[in-house]
Amino acid sequence: MQIDSYIAVTKAKAKLLDMIQNIDDRYDTIAITKNGIPKAVIMSIEQYEAMCETMAIMADQDMMKQMRASIKDMQEKKYWLT
Repeated sequence: MQIDSYIAVTKAKAKLLDMIQNIDDRYDTIAITKNGIPKAVIMSIEQYEAMCETMAIMADQDMMKQMRASIKDMQEKKYWLT
């Protein structure tokens, strides 16, 4: 996931309400920096939940094995119609 913008913690404190109100309108990921170093991220709850779901799927070795096999089948044009 890429960071779309960076904001210093001092500015973020002043703009937090605006940032939260606008986060649902976009799929931006905003990094909060302290002394120029990223320390935290703000993202929509939808983005966060999608990221957690992706991580759970990727952690499931059986699921990943099935997905890799399906991708290989598609690349080799092996389709099964039901």
